[in-house]
Amino acid sequence: MKEITDIIKAYELALIAGKRMALATVVHVEGSSYRRPGARMLVTDDGQLTGAISGGCLEGDALRKALLAISQQKNKLVTYDTTDDNDITLGVQLGCNGIVHILFEPIDTEQSDNPIVLLKRVLEKRQNAVLVTLFTLNSRTGSQPGTCFLHLEDDHTSVANASNELSPEMLLAEAAQAKNIQDSFFKSFNIPDQKLTGFIEYLKTPPSLVIAGAGNDTIPLMEMAHMLGWNIIVVDGRAGHATKQRFPKANQVLVAKADEVLSFIQPDAQTFFVLMTHNYNYDLALLKHLIQLGECVYIGTLGPKKKLERMFGDLLLQGMAVSEKQKTKIFGPTGLDIGAETSEEIALSVLAEIKSVMAGKKGMPLREKSEPIHNRSHQRVDYIKENSEDFTCAVSN
Repeated sequence: MKEITDIIKAYELALIAGKRMALATVVHVEGSSYRRPGARMLVTDDGQLTGAISGGCLEGDALRKALLAISQQKNKLVTYDTTDDNDITLGVQLGCNGIVHILFEPIDTEQSDNPIVLLKRVLEKRQNAVLVTLFTLNSRTGSQPGTCFLHLEDDHTSVANASNELSPEMLLAEAAQAKNIQDSFFKSFNIPDQKLTGFIEYLKTPPSLVIAGAGNDTIPLMEMAHMLGWNIIVVDGRAGHATKQRFPKANQVLVAKADEVLSFIQPDAQTFFVLMTHNYNYDLALLKHLIQLGECVYIGTLGPKKKLERMFGDLLLQGMAVSEKQKTKIFGPTGLDIGAETSEEIALSVLAEIKSVMAGKKGMPLREKSEPIHNRSHQRVDYIKENSEDFTCAVSN
């Protein structure tokens, strides 16, 4: 979501400056690629780039394609085939050994449901959402409807520039499927004279990190979480420590007793807690409330394992027996074992563990994986290459 947030900020600045823009989106990948479907980059007519669609190897040519889309005011799908080891023939250094399909959409700022506006609604609502992007893979001259459908968790739906042959009801059915499996997938639609591919993109609510503690060691945690684009809430009972001046990048800084914390925030399944006040009684009182949150999947406690065992014992004395199921969401000591010593290293360790929990991963070295880094089973699309020359748009075009 950090990339989307940055794109929206750049869009709003470009609007004020009267610039024309295009949105480049990775809509499909075959094989290996640095970025996956859903990666986006905003391009303005003066050459400013926000976001990324590769590790830097495609951006130069993508800028030219985006400017062409802006000039022609027409959506354009470009395919970069990086399976040729001789990158010199393409004029760019790729080396990813995959095929990357990128959709370029000129942004009509007068359109109430243009692609950036749809993305903006996702952030404003802070809800899980499904975004549908339609494109044609098997023909260079085929229709490229683009980003055209948004469905939010509260059932609010926005429709823009969808193919006339595809009803909102058809797209809504696919959105319901994405919500059900909580994942993105591709769908082929057979319509008269062509086949459209839909990237049914499931967008999760941005993570929210609640840091209980306003000591100096929590500042690096705030800084790194901000770089990731997470929503950050810092809470402490000490008014002299919990200040906006000390935590300028936090979305909220709260001064509250442990028993009051949950009255100020509304945690959901994407809310993660780290207890690091260095005040045993404060952490214990807050832990007592957090354990009872059904949706909460991560409660990190700073300090040795003995501290957490003592906390369980004290809760038992207060009449609360922590079940084995409840213990599965409590991570103490918090963080991955990377040999962290300094506050910055500990922050890195903690965020890495939260990210692994969020993604359902074990945090193992990638070299120990026998399968590809990214799951590709849901990336498959059934389509027919009517004409191989039409299918692959050369980079030099």
